[in-house]
Amino acid sequence: MDLTNFFGMHASLDIPPYYYIQDNKVVQAPTDSIAAHYTEGVTPIQGEFWRAGKIAPDFKHEEVLPKFTQKSIEFLHKQKKDRPFFLYLALAAPHTPWLPSESFQGQSRAGMYGDFTAQVDDNVGKVLKAIDDLGLTDNTLVFFVSDNGPVWYKQDEKKYDHQSTSFLRGMKADDFEGGHRMPFIARWPGHIPAGKTTDEVICFTDMLATFAAVAGDTLPPDAGEDSYNILPVLLDKSYPKPLREATVIGKDVIIKGQWKLIIGSGYGGISTRYSPELQAKSKREENSGKLFNIVNDPSETRNLYDEYPDIVKQMKQLLQTYKQQGKSVTR
Repeated sequence: MDLTNFFGMHASLDIPPYYYIQDNKVVQAPTDSIAAHYTEGVTPIQGEFWRAGKIAPDFKHEEVLPKFTQKSIEFLHKQKKDRPFFLYLALAAPHTPWLPSESFQGQSRAGMYGDFTAQVDDNVGKVLKAIDDLGLTDNTLVFFVSDNGPVWYKQDEKKYDHQSTSFLRGMKADDFEGGHRMPFIARWPGHIPAGKTTDEVICFTDMLATFAAVAGDTLPPDAGEDSYNILPVLLDKSYPKPLREATVIGKDVIIKGQWKLIIGSGYGGISTRYSPELQAKSKREENSGKLFNIVNDPSETRNLYDEYPDIVKQMKQLLQTYKQQGKSVTR
């Protein structure tokens, strides 16, 4: 397996310097400069936003999404049916800057964010089509995931009549479900039953142990201590339930079964940055706690912290135990 075939960039598309990396070398050095860019009518960290900095002569922000997609398809065309391969496609979208190409502009009812999301969907479809066209579908396990929630404020919901996290509360950097309960779709024809869903709580750290299991291997004791093999869940096979005793998010949130404990206000710096109301609320609640039953109340509308002190005590103790064991999972 070729582990040197890399094409990408060092960070998200709004963080300089802007340049491409091929394998372990810079394609073109960022010798030019580019000014910061903003979009009228939205907050400074939305829209066609990127920061000022150095940029390579061959780098254009709007070309990154289609270029990553094309590079992935070219990689697939080089693969042989009888040899395993691993493709990790980290799309720089729909993260800022939101740069839908002309053919996608106006295609959604959620502004440039919705249009850019539609373009992401189209690019994922192109990769899946390449897998199909090459006859690799039945022997290829595909995961489609997102890393965190969106930057989508109350004014965006009102303007576009659209809530990017659906019924979930919060957004990127928040401890609420809208901040970290992410899309996770797996496709493996003949292995994963079509249309199957699960109530198991999983985490991206679980990918390491899962990939090892797919390859017929196991992780050494000192690697991926927080990683659980989710292959039995995907294949609808028997396994000890629940798969995870609990899941820790960041440093002050723990989920166990139906219960979720948040130490503090739950609001992240992105959601409060442009909302004086939320800033004040977060400040008032910074030394408080929240307990939600996310099975009965996935929108986290009812704080049960004072109603179930025994559950709060148990969750706090387990959270402290996990911290001592180094099982704190960051986003």
